[in-house]
Amino acid sequence: MERLYLICYDVTADSRRNRVAKLLLQYGLRVQKSVFECVLTQKQRERLLERLHRTILLHEDQVRLYPLSGQSREKAIVLGIQPEWSIDDDVFIV
Repeated sequence: MERLYLICYDVTADSRRNRVAKLLLQYGLRVQKSVFECVLTQKQRERLLERLHRTILLHEDQVRLYPLSGQSREKAIVLGIQPEWSIDDDVFIV
């Protein structure tokens, strides 16, 4: 079963930050500089966590995954620019 996650990160080094962003682009849609919305199966989530764990430094960086329901996303209030496509589009490469 797929689940929507809001993923945000705070990575101190530019090179690691860029690797985290490129990794997350493989799984979902960038909605802000360091925030992504990703629809993941349990297996995809586990694989992503493994890859993130190998990419970041746990004593310097932080990545957070917040599970969201479809209703939560529909109720979100967003001011300003919007991504050009919906999270439901089939644009994910895993």
